[in-house]
Amino acid sequence: MMWNKLDVGSGRPLILLHGIGMSHKAWNPIIPMLSKSRRVIAFDVAGFGNSPKFPLTQEPTIGNLVIALAEQLHEMGIDEPVDIVGNSMGGWMALEAARIGLARSVVAISPAGLWEIPPGYVKRIFFSLRHTIQLMPKLSRQLMKFSWCREVFLAIPIGVGGRKMPAIDAIDSLNDFHNASDFERTFLNASRFVGGHDIKIPLTIAFGTKDWLLSKKDCQMKTELPSTTKWVEPKGWGHVPMWNDPQGVAKLILENIS
Repeated sequence: MMWNKLDVGSGRPLILLHGIGMSHKAWNPIIPMLSKSRRVIAFDVAGFGNSPKFPLTQEPTIGNLVIALAEQLHEMGIDEPVDIVGNSMGGWMALEAARIGLARSVVAISPAGLWEIPPGYVKRIFFSLRHTIQLMPKLSRQLMKFSWCREVFLAIPIGVGGRKMPAIDAIDSLNDFHNASDFERTFLNASRFVGGHDIKIPLTIAFGTKDWLLSKKDCQMKTELPSTTKWVEPKGWGHVPMWNDPQGVAKLILENIS
């Protein structure tokens, strides 16, 4: 089944992959800048946004999701390696795409999977947040209308600068998180990224100085990536920096895709 997507602009394809519990809307602040020079394809990964759940006959591991991504691109007539940008889970998918030869260059923003073992606190944060939204759906959406509530409530899962996010975008993010049909199954199938030593394409990894979700100690391991990987630490970026610094995120992407 085809994944939901936003497909805008023209030129060489640039694929955008969101984090767990989100949708292609996470990229809305920067898509207008990217689509000036590229054909931008922002997917809802299977089980998130408006895409159908991953087949019940298979587990939604990152490897299986990337194979499914290749199938999506093939159905669109895209069979050559593509430039891929991913955030969090999407960043992990981008690295896996590089590993199997699907990508021609990768920018991974706060990618998951760069750990020895998945840290328990990440699971507690995400499952607690999802439980809270499901328990108090109306109240949580009402709170997103206030900038200070967005700043506090979204500080860890998205990052500082939640006050800069339009209320409608914050509510959409809660709706995506609440409605994600394959959230638990995808999360529980997360292991770690391995086997990236032989990647030859350009890789750029960005972890912001205010990413309070994936710590430098536990979640930013370099051991599975080639020594040629470019590591950057954008000042003030949280885990999902597209709303806080859209110009900076777009600039990083356009300067580092081949």
